[in-house]
Amino acid sequence: MQKADCFQLGFISRLHGVKGELVAVFDTDQPQRYKNLESVFVDIRGELVPFFIEEIAQNSKGHFIVRLEDVDSEEAQTLVDRELFLPLELLPPLSGKSFYYHEVVGFAMEDLENGALGHCTKILENGAQPVFFIEGLKGEEILVPAVDAFIEKIDREQRQIILSLPPGLLDLYQ
Repeated sequence: MQKADCFQLGFISRLHGVKGELVAVFDTDQPQRYKNLESVFVDIRGELVPFFIEEIAQNSKGHFIVRLEDVDSEEAQTLVDRELFLPLELLPPLSGKSFYYHEVVGFAMEDLENGALGHCTKILENGAQPVFFIEGLKGEEILVPAVDAFIEKIDREQRQIILSLPPGLLDLYQ
């Protein structure tokens, strides 16, 4: 399995107890969707390695205690701080203004007032809000907050995002 065919579910934060159990933090608004996982991919030196899940239970903090098949406490220690991945087909489809970051990379970006802006090359999560990185029509990099207030429409069929940007925001790039 290649990373391009997967999404990052979360990461292993630490050991739990002395029997090889791990605490997994899932980066999702709906962690309960993943309470019956049968397997997961772990990024080990850039390669996705599959592991079957023997047991999984959510703790009081919303994290998961995971016991991986054939993983003892010594091997479990080597998995701490590793990222967890699942195949893209396990993501539920989104509609409306909701989107997955990987989904909109390559989408054409257009503003209602200014017309075509360019294409989304990536989305950066900077803490306060996510930011669209747009490669402008002249090769310049345009940064736009990826917030509902600025997103007018996401057209998945046309691979396009229509924005309604506040006056002056694009003046920085001209």
